[in-house]
Amino acid sequence: MLKPIAVGTAIAGTLDILSAVVFSIMAGSTPIHMLQSVASGPFGDVALTSTSYAPVGLLVHFAIMACMVTAYMFAARQWRVLLDRPILAGALYGLLLWFVMYWVVLHLRFQAPHPSQLVPIAKQLFSHIILVGIPIGLVAARYLRSGGPAR
Repeated sequence: MLKPIAVGTAIAGTLDILSAVVFSIMAGSTPIHMLQSVASGPFGDVALTSTSYAPVGLLVHFAIMACMVTAYMFAARQWRVLLDRPILAGALYGLLLWFVMYWVVLHLRFQAPHPSQLVPIAKQLFSHIILVGIPIGLVAARYLRSGGPAR
């Protein structure tokens, strides 16, 4: 099961971080600051004081994504519907991930208010559903349905 986890992490993690880079630039910030902010999750506000934390933020991002992918892969082995309906299941998983990230994790870590503005919510949902959840669902279906893709 390591291969689908690695593939899912690489695909969803890359798509998600690219969208975060684009959205941070659109918001007038920088990708470096965005990555420092990611690193500040586990390392605290000290990560915001040095650009040397940007690569750490990238590693943290992919570690979190690996956890998200791993959870889906284990669930997909238990519930066949996740493999039979990968786009729908992946989209719903992306929605769940958005809820956990923006209503629980970020709220607790940064005491951030819950999302309330339409455009930021739309961007967040796009990333979590289209770029993270659905790719994870498709990778799971490809690798777990019958032992893996044809070689």
